Amino acid sequence: MIPSTRTDALARLEAFIPVSAKYSRDRNHVFPFRHPNVSRLSPAIRHRLITEEETARAPLERYAESTLEKFTQEVYWRRYWKSWLSLRPQVWTNYRTEVEEIQNSLIPAVQRRLEQVFAGNSGLAIMDLFTRELLETGYMHNHARMWWAGWFIHVERLPWQLGAHFFYQHLLDADPASNTLSWKWVAGLQTPGKTYLPRRSNLEKYLPAELLAEYSAGLERLEKPQSHLPDELPLKPEVTRKNLPQSYPDASKPTLLWIHEDDLLPERSPLAAFDASHLVVTADKQTWQDQGFSKLKTDWLKFALTDTIQRAQDAFPKTHVLPEAHAYTPDLLLHLAQTHNLTQILTLRPEVGPLHDQLPYLEAHLAKHHISLHYLDRPEDLQLRPLATAGFFGFWKKLQTKKLLPQKEAQPALL
Repeated sequence: MIPSTRTDALARLEAFIPVSAKYSRDRNHVFPFRHPNVSRLSPAIRHRLITEEETARAPLERYAESTLEKFTQEVYWRRYWKSWLSLRPQVWTNYRTEVEEIQNSLIPAVQRRLEQVFAGNSGLAIMDLFTRELLETGYMHNHARMWWAGWFIHVERLPWQLGAHFFYQHLLDADPASNTLSWKWVAGLQTPGKTYLPRRSNLEKYLPAELLAEYSAGLERLEKPQSHLPDELPLKPEVTRKNLPQSYPDASKPTLLWIHEDDLLPERSPLAAFDASHLVVTADKQTWQDQGFSKLKTDWLKFALTDTIQRAQDAFPKTHVLPEAHAYTPDLLLHLAQTHNLTQILTLRPEVGPLHDQLPYLEAHLAKHHISLHYLDRPEDLQLRPLATAGFFGFWKKLQTKKLLPQKEAQPALL
């Protein structure tokens, strides 16, 4: 089961610590529906039931930084992708436009093949197994995701945008940055010309032999896969948003705290410093519907949102915490502010994605009624975001040089 509460996520992290020392050696081995070698904490991290820092720091209490370097890197890939996309939000906008255009122009033969692939009836048995796991659990091992995406793009020759959208609909941990940019990387578009190909020899190396023997149908298609690249590779996207606009809330004003599903840890955030009148947790249900989220995914989100409300009630005892998650709309926030005579709304800044796309209208809507909306950033987000100007390993080197990675807590000296 994938943890959907902070308590369960912290327990899973604690249980994973003994495994973390062997992560570098074992992480690429795939055991569908089991996954003993990875933490499966990515959904909790994506929605910040726990943070990247907490996840990376916990094993340091037992093991050396050098032992854990690969695990820490994998945790920070998510932060890197979010930072990279924040600097270039047009990449997300272009992707969403492409998905809609491709969906509206599919020829019947391609549509039929997509339906077979997405139902787990492609004829390549091992990929169909991975598909069924995704549909039934909302999870797929990262190595299996790479194989699956490489097969979808370079063997099936299907549009990468629709594969990314399928993952976004079903993966519990899918966020706009990690999901979209990982698919672009496999397609050879993120690092232009560098693709990821699913070779049979690689599957044989990292899957149990008995499993692969059982699901061997169609494996010959992965003997010598060839990259499927567009005739003309795109130019490297430019940084178009170097600086995030900052706003400065007035602590003396009657305030509404707005918690959304991009960050479900208000009690360990800059919001905790404000003596707010009211707090509301919202669910972006319109996006769930528009994007076609699976029931498994929306149910997981509902559990996580309910857990956030319960934690907020304990963490903000002087604040009226609304007792249920409300469907997000601009009119909801306006209504709450006007009903309770609140003149400012504070929230943790949403990352680039569907909710972020809606913010300009929300700001204008509230401003008409003289209600200000302020975005607060976690200090670590502000520190790391400007560093994602190039590739991940350059980003990683900057984290090391600037000492921005979690450190083992110093032990008190013995007297």
